[in-house]
Amino acid sequence: MSINAYLIVAGVIFCIGAFGVLIRKNLIIIFMSLELMFNAANLGLVAVSGYLNLIDGDIFVIFVMVVAAAEAAIALGIAVAFYREKGTVDIDKANELKL
Repeated sequence: MSINAYLIVAGVIFCIGAFGVLIRKNLIIIFMSLELMFNAANLGLVAVSGYLNLIDGDIFVIFVMVVAAAEAAIALGIAVAFYREKGTVDIDKANELKL
């Protein structure tokens, strides 16, 4: 497969993730869409670094994976706390948490 195919797939996955973040109201679905966007960026970085025979893209992928893991852990904690407070993970209820 050529690099164009990988980048097209990465772009489609990123657009699906961006669509999920913008349209959905469920907090868990929004976090899953963010993970899709991170994975699309990883796919693009790996494709370009493989095409150019560079190791830099692979190193950046490791950093993105660490950030995604930290984001997932913190996001899950926020979602659990939000569910305990409001009884739902609907993002429209987050406006009621303001002081």
